[in-house]
Amino acid sequence: MIARSIKILNSLGPGLLYAGAAVGVSHLVMSTKAGATYQFLFLLLIPLIHIIKYPFYKFGPQYTALTGRNILHGYHALGKWALATYIGMTLLSMCLIQAAVTIVTSSIAIHFFDLNLPPEFTPHIPAIMILITAAIILYIGQYSVLDRIMKVIIIILTLTTFTALTIVLMTAPSGFHEGASVEFSLGEYADIMFVAAFLGWMPAPMDISVWHSVWSEEANRSKGVRASLRKAMLDFKVGFFGTALLAMAFLSLGALVMFGSGDEPSAKGAVFAGQLINMYTESLGNWAYPLIGIAALATMFSTTLTCLDAYPRTLEESYFIWRGKGDHESRRGATKAVYRTMLAVAVIGTIIIFMIIKNVPGAMGLIVTTATVVSFVSAPVIAYINYRVMHGNTINKADRPDGLMTLWSRLGIAIMALFSFVYLWLIIVG
Repeated sequence: MIARSIKILNSLGPGLLYAGAAVGVSHLVMSTKAGATYQFLFLLLIPLIHIIKYPFYKFGPQYTALTGRNILHGYHALGKWALATYIGMTLLSMCLIQAAVTIVTSSIAIHFFDLNLPPEFTPHIPAIMILITAAIILYIGQYSVLDRIMKVIIIILTLTTFTALTIVLMTAPSGFHEGASVEFSLGEYADIMFVAAFLGWMPAPMDISVWHSVWSEEANRSKGVRASLRKAMLDFKVGFFGTALLAMAFLSLGALVMFGSGDEPSAKGAVFAGQLINMYTESLGNWAYPLIGIAALATMFSTTLTCLDAYPRTLEESYFIWRGKGDHESRRGATKAVYRTMLAVAVIGTIIIFMIIKNVPGAMGLIVTTATVVSFVSAPVIAYINYRVMHGNTINKADRPDGLMTLWSRLGIAIMALFSFVYLWLIIVG
């Protein structure tokens, strides 16, 4: 049994990178806050939103398994409009989302290491140091290092999270705070905006479907063999459904430990980081503080690392495909140089945003709102393009989605488009 588990783990790759990118702000922050604020009210919304978005995340690695190429080739085959749309949305959101996840990582690091830095240094200076560290790792090692690091991080996070949840459930009903009641109203703007952001970011921005496909192609190239469709789908499902279970576990911990305790989730990153780590130690005991702190920090660092790899990597691929150099053999060694150039652009752009946040009051809130809006608007667009690609000429007719998956996809696109429209309308009317 153990030998089989180790074999399965070693065979996993892009699916764990997907998990590393997904299990970040949406899980550690949003899911925990959902449980802490609304108890179990949103618990079943997690599997529901995963079901709605399932086809589009699946199409990324499925395309690579069927064709041997990443799905951006399919975008280009539809017409340059599709590839140009993806490039535009990536450039618009890249530094915004990178700044948001790196700031959260910085906040956790500040709390865990008890850094007493001057106010003008926090959390921006630690965030810049974390960003540069991640960039150095990717500059030197690129995919192979990223793949190895992610397996360790995801295992630690999964074990600690489900251990904490098991202990809390075994000590129930002490985990519940008597007299506490759920207060949620469709008439309350704050409640509606929270559930909209919660579902919009769950499990991750739709861009991750493209990232997964690009990582899958890179994994095939590094191993010298293309993964079979069966293996690629197993890898995908482990990451996709595993992160769904983790999101439900985080929400449950927030509901059992923080809801009704009087300890309201803080809007300040450093304060909430402390609340998050304390939530685990209250469940497992003070002995677990170092382990939980490392796991939380490693989790957010993994998100920082995977996002910082994914944006430059997909832009690099888009650049070569646009120029008609889709085959790696035709690039004549230029791949690494373009990747590193895009990596530098992502790092510099994100540091500029850190400086803006530092000097402009309220800038962080505006940046997060802008990133959220871009993610909401891009989700149905990328989903639609993925749907068109899987029904396009680059896929053999026998391999195209069947009737059920086609209907499932159309409903999903319609729901996400409606959801995005409502979210934008709420922002406009305030």
